[in-house]
Amino acid sequence: MNEVVITKENFDEEVRNYKGMPVLLDFWAGWCGPCTMLSPIVAEIAEELDGKVKVGKVNVDEQPELAAAFRVESIPLLVVVKDGAIHQQAVGYRSKEAVYDLLGIYPDVK
Repeated sequence: MNEVVITKENFDEEVRNYKGMPVLLDFWAGWCGPCTMLSPIVAEIAEELDGKVKVGKVNVDEQPELAAAFRVESIPLLVVVKDGAIHQQAVGYRSKEAVYDLLGIYPDVK
């Protein structure tokens, strides 16, 4: 499973009512430099943790209702949701290792 585009229309199904694994939400915008730097890291994590974490992308310009619901004041904002509840969140650019720490899940070392 790769990144899923999260909208107000699919939020309940993809995030709020999703059970089984955590959801990492990446709140971003195309004009945001740190968001652009974080995006490939989030994509790599989506691939590396496939089956362990669902990764969702929320464009704050296109989804202002979701941005307001999460009280997004600065981006990028990473939010970890488990069983419909927020467990962790972090604002600003993060290294790949810091995102793994935020999730508390690490890829299998081969």
